[in-house]
Amino acid sequence: MQTGQQAAAAWANVLAQIIDGGHLATGEQLSTMVDRAVREMGLTADVLMVDLAQHALTPVRPEPGGEVAVSGTIAGRAYQLGEILAATDDRGRALWVPMLDGADRAGVVRIGLDGVPDAGVEDGPLLRRWVWTLAGLVGHLVMTKVVYSDRLRRWRSGGPLSLPSELLWQLVPPRTFATERVVVSAILEPHDQVAGDAYDYNVEGDVVDLAVFDATGHDIRAGVTTALAITAIRNARRAGEKDLVAVAAWADAFISAQPGPLQFTTAVLARLDTATGVLEYVLAGHPPPLLIRHGKVVKELTAPPRPPLGVTVAGGLPTAVEREQLEPGDRLLLYSDGVTEARDADGVFFGEQRLVELAEHAVAAELSAPETLRRLGAAVLEHQGGRLQDDATLLLIDWSAGGHHRMFPTLPDV
Repeated sequence: MQTGQQAAAAWANVLAQIIDGGHLATGEQLSTMVDRAVREMGLTADVLMVDLAQHALTPVRPEPGGEVAVSGTIAGRAYQLGEILAATDDRGRALWVPMLDGADRAGVVRIGLDGVPDAGVEDGPLLRRWVWTLAGLVGHLVMTKVVYSDRLRRWRSGGPLSLPSELLWQLVPPRTFATERVVVSAILEPHDQVAGDAYDYNVEGDVVDLAVFDATGHDIRAGVTTALAITAIRNARRAGEKDLVAVAAWADAFISAQPGPLQFTTAVLARLDTATGVLEYVLAGHPPPLLIRHGKVVKELTAPPRPPLGVTVAGGLPTAVEREQLEPGDRLLLYSDGVTEARDADGVFFGEQRLVELAEHAVAAELSAPETLRRLGAAVLEHQGGRLQDDATLLLIDWSAGGHHRMFPTLPDV
């Protein structure tokens, strides 16, 4: 049996092999490369990447096949809960390890304990700590390869994307970001047909900038309008503009200057100081965010009406920045009307009340922000028979010192 010092040296060699090999490996070679590196520890490894719909986990290797469902499997449960789970399958004993890219859920890694003859590897606290570190490294590598691998993009998209959807997915940041003070998570549905909805966020020191968009229409023009809005707002921020009214005006001018018929997008623009909990926000024709406190939706964050981005009037728009003091543990849910206006076969709306109830249940179940949104998105899709007629965006902010812990496995002391 290895001592802790010997194990650390051996694992350092494994991680070094993966880092060094990762420089030149193509995306589909990652699983094979990681498997080769861990075999000297008596282990095997399979890297599985989650799709945008969060329905399936696909092995990252040259040969196709072997998908594992997120729902109803031990692998999927490890993904959902962010926990390392032990199981025995047709290949023997295994650990299913959540794979994150930063805080964004990228998939899972299957660590086989019986794949190397006579290795006799035992599950234990030290092993779990090392495979969690391994999965974190691999998560970073996988997502760096997605940027320039159409094969990985196909696996990640889970099928063809519409042209507007292709455009927007290349613009939005990762679905989840976290620090020790805040978690920001978002989803877009239908992931393969989204045209005018999008989200954005930016982190600078203690401040997090947030935005949700919903452009008029459901075609490439809607996608372009939203892309212009995102670009204009980022351009304003990067030019040093911090006033949300001025940032909105920047987007107004940029969108309205485009040729052709009038295009616009509703939006929520917000800025959260994670040190103080002060939230500033502007509503541009968009549904008001929901404030969740002590497990209950306590209020809507309303504001004086302001036209959507891209709608300009002579003399400017009388826009005011609203402020809300958050309390530690608060959650803020931003959404587009495609969520509440989703209809079932009888024409019944999904509705705000159903959204409120599900958000409250997620808090009671102590679900992480990304898992809360995955389940909310699934509920909206189920309500409309699996196919939305309009885009639906959800963005959740968890301002707490413990939000990130819900995404990471519970590791025993060693």
